[in-house]
Amino acid sequence: MQEKADTIKAAQQRPKWQFNLSELPELSCNQELVAGVDEVGRGALFGPVVAAAVILPASAFAELATAGVRDSKQLSGSRRLKLASKISAVAIDCQIGFASADEIDEINILQASLRAMKRAVTKLNVQPALCLVDGRQSIPDLAVPQMNLVRGDERSLVIAAASIVAKVWRDKLLLELATEYPVYDLTRNKGYGTAQHLLALQQHGPSRLHRMSFSPCQKAFSRVTAK
Repeated sequence: MQEKADTIKAAQQRPKWQFNLSELPELSCNQELVAGVDEVGRGALFGPVVAAAVILPASAFAELATAGVRDSKQLSGSRRLKLASKISAVAIDCQIGFASADEIDEINILQASLRAMKRAVTKLNVQPALCLVDGRQSIPDLAVPQMNLVRGDERSLVIAAASIVAKVWRDKLLLELATEYPVYDLTRNKGYGTAQHLLALQQHGPSRLHRMSFSPCQKAFSRVTAK
């Protein structure tokens, strides 16, 4: 009983990003190839929601865990760039899928996120035996067996890797779009609703790449058209 209590205490004290390789769900599924799937940009006001699907060889897990792979939100931009490059170099397969702002407005952000994840998985050149999907929602009509993991980017190395790859890809896209839409401060906010971004929306209204189903964009559009 004491041994069990000590094990639980040790697990609670271990930082979330320090993966215990023996506890990773992708290693306990007895599957040859497991893809991690995650999305980024769900809460942004501008641009697409982006997902990545990553398949890693088991031989790379220890190296990537030691290198610091974890939930992308816990990493600096420069660290994400280095890790994304390392992940891409060792991955068996790594693909991106996205859903546009128009799709988000048409089918809502949740369904668009799931669509982006499905597209990422469908683009994989190597068929996984199982997909580990971050969150509670399953990907509709996915031909590959899937397992949902709440807080998956904290519990699964392959999901954490997918979150990093997706974040780096989306950030790069937003930096490119920032030159086309300079007034929204996209270089710094990556499409999220910072004070500067919201102020720009009030002053200039939304662009064609803003998510008009999101309240701040709706209000900004109404304000501009009412002038």
